[in-house]
Amino acid sequence: MRAISGLWRWRRNPLRRTTDLVEAWVALAALLLVVVAAPVIGSLVGAVAQDSLQRSVLDQHRSRLPVTATVVRELDSARLEPDPDTTSAHDTHSRVLADWTAPDGTRQHGAVMSNLKSPHKGDHFGLWTDPHGRMVARPLDSATATTHAVLAGLGAALLAAGAVEAGRRLIVWRMVRRRYARWDQAWDRAGPDWGRTGTGS
Repeated sequence: MRAISGLWRWRRNPLRRTTDLVEAWVALAALLLVVVAAPVIGSLVGAVAQDSLQRSVLDQHRSRLPVTATVVRELDSARLEPDPDTTSAHDTHSRVLADWTAPDGTRQHGAVMSNLKSPHKGDHFGLWTDPHGRMVARPLDSATATTHAVLAGLGAALLAAGAVEAGRRLIVWRMVRRRYARWDQAWDRAGPDWGRTGTGS
């Protein structure tokens, strides 16, 4: 908004200074950068993030495989909060001792987290493991990856716009300081003769 407000200095005015015109050019350049460059930067960053994250999705789905585990017994009655990226808000997790068969055919046995509310011996539930049966986190899904990429692009666009505005403010601030410095110099020169007869006052 400050960049837009600076455009008023384009108006014809007998009191308009050269610095006013320069400030208007700076405001126009900043506005164009915010309107054009920032979205382009956001799109590029989002596209790069999308490509990288979708490759990660494919890699994770190749290396993380779903298996079915069987409850041996519940280890305790504590309920743990689920991972918000992989489960719904109403899911609960229970710690159980379970058996499962790894994708490579080896038998596995150990303490794991299940999504069963009241686990009993013989109940089945899903797990994500590597090819050797070791527990891993659920792989990233394509929709979540796209959401992260969009947020990355949006963040980059906002950061670029903020950088442009910060640069504009810095330029204007330095111009104002120089203007005040020139005023001080002019006042120092006129000060000793101010109000005297014949000095043009």
